[in-house]
Amino acid sequence: MMKLVALYQTPDDPEDFEQRYFETHIPLIEKVPGLQKTVITRFTRTIMGSGPYMMAEMHFADEDALKAAMRSPEMGAAGENLNTFAEGLVTLLFAKEE
Repeated sequence: MMKLVALYQTPDDPEDFEQRYFETHIPLIEKVPGLQKTVITRFTRTIMGSGPYMMAEMHFADEDALKAAMRSPEMGAAGENLNTFAEGLVTLLFAKEE
């Protein structure tokens, strides 16, 4: 199992961010080929350090499926959309679930 993990820092306007994220961005992500599921985690408290505001884990069968998804027009459209409201707030990582 491979994941594309998006870590989001706290936006200046969380209400606007969440509206744009859930109403526009997530529907675009759901069209990405090979995506098995997306899990959203909201962090409620940071114990130590400066933690993220929210995390999205996009699950793919394997690394080849994830790489193909990253090259897809659907992921390109989702990325363009994300840059309209989350530029500078997001870190993207490949992760292998074991």
